Amino acid sequence: MDYEGYVARKLFIGLFLLLFIALVSLYSLSHGAYSLSVREVIDVILGGGSESARLVIWNIRLPRIVAGILVGASLAVAGAVMQGFLRNPLATPFTMGVSHGAMFGASLAILLGAGYAESSGRISLDNPYSVVLFAFIGAISATSVILTLARLRGLSPEAIILAGVAMSSLFVALTTLIQYFADELQLAAMVYWSFGDLGRATWREDTIMLITFLPVFGYFVVKRWDLNAAVIGDDVAKSVGVDVERVRLVSTFLAALITAVSVAFVGVIGFVGLIAPHAIRLVAGGDYRFLIPLSALTGALLLVAADTVARLAFSPMILPVGVVTSFLGAPTFIYLLVKMEGAR
Repeated sequence: MDYEGYVARKLFIGLFLLLFIALVSLYSLSHGAYSLSVREVIDVILGGGSESARLVIWNIRLPRIVAGILVGASLAVAGAVMQGFLRNPLATPFTMGVSHGAMFGASLAILLGAGYAESSGRISLDNPYSVVLFAFIGAISATSVILTLARLRGLSPEAIILAGVAMSSLFVALTTLIQYFADELQLAAMVYWSFGDLGRATWREDTIMLITFLPVFGYFVVKRWDLNAAVIGDDVAKSVGVDVERVRLVSTFLAALITAVSVAFVGVIGFVGLIAPHAIRLVAGGDYRFLIPLSALTGALLLVAADTVARLAFSPMILPVGVVTSFLGAPTFIYLLVKMEGAR
């Protein structure tokens, strides 16, 4: 009966998060520069409504919300998995150089001719998919180098994180070098790209992110017991038949993959992979059977809510959603550092 109550509590938390995501999404759909009533939003979703309302919801707001759900879930799951396998509460895909690698790739693409500024001063991308491709290659290459070293030299989890810090520094230096040779318009485009913006995503990008996320999420769910064992220690995991090194490398690569796809499409959005897993641990514990799906829901809720704040706080001006998540993430990061030092 106790175990049934334990599972029921986790299911209740999941249902609560789903309900809250639906409510925040509905609020986000109905508010903005073009305000709609909840009734109008529901009519449009059911196939009715005016032409202008359908255009705003189906072409602008709903793809943005779906992107927030997918990106938030991807970053949160990636953070939860890496914190488990690397046994470090501060580990996220960004500590592996993913974001800095993506920034380098995007900057390189813009330097080669993918960016420009309109006369109105609004920055746009002349060839956005070349930027996406270069950003993805830069993001995934950072992790690939680290994991190759880990495979060949048998790096420990601590050494993997330190290698990620080194790769981040390298890509920061390379990005700075590219920006030094860029002209004013190219530099403006690089800075614009670095701002996380869910508004860049269309249904096409959402579909690609969904196709990437689902199989990776399924793999992590299958490996949930391996994660529980790995958190205790490599010796314990090996004693129950887990090939720790192999599963760690594969899982780290897949976590970086879904992060790289997200970052390539919407830019750098920090701290979601740090905040969401720790937030859900406080209320649901560290059992990875439930932590993985609940982290996905928490990350989705966090990013959709943050994007709603970014859109509405200074409307009609829209803040980069990365600014909002950073305001939440920086205090969380400091708190975890202090907590880790106090536990020593």
